[in-house]
Amino acid sequence: MNRKTSEKRKNTYTISELAKEFDISTRTIRYYEEVGLLSPMRTAGNQRVFTRKDRAKLKLILRGKRLGFSLDEIKEMIEMYDVAGEPEQIKLALKYGNKKLQEIDEKIKELELLKEEILNIKEMLIKRLEELEK
Repeated sequence: MNRKTSEKRKNTYTISELAKEFDISTRTIRYYEEVGLLSPMRTAGNQRVFTRKDRAKLKLILRGKRLGFSLDEIKEMIEMYDVAGEPEQIKLALKYGNKKLQEIDEKIKELELLKEEILNIKEMLIKRLEELEK
């Protein structure tokens, strides 16, 4: 059995294993626990033990962060699944996704205006430089 196959079948993970797998710090994982996004079990020695469900949540958290969602939004989407089930979670994710797309469209418009302004200034500077060099 190769390593990937054995990792997929694994039922629990240490904080170090998850940090290494997702290329994040253990401090980041502890922070997600502090804000209530993750709730690992504890051993008798008080070490964190993460389940496959915790791993899946961590993967969703990191994807949400990469897509620009706030931790509060991510938490709400995760909690929605636990409270109302998948259809409601999907509706909430779509709502936040549409909001994020609108923000992106606004940023694109702002960047296009900025680009146009910089191109106009560049054109003016080139003309001025040509005048000075004559």
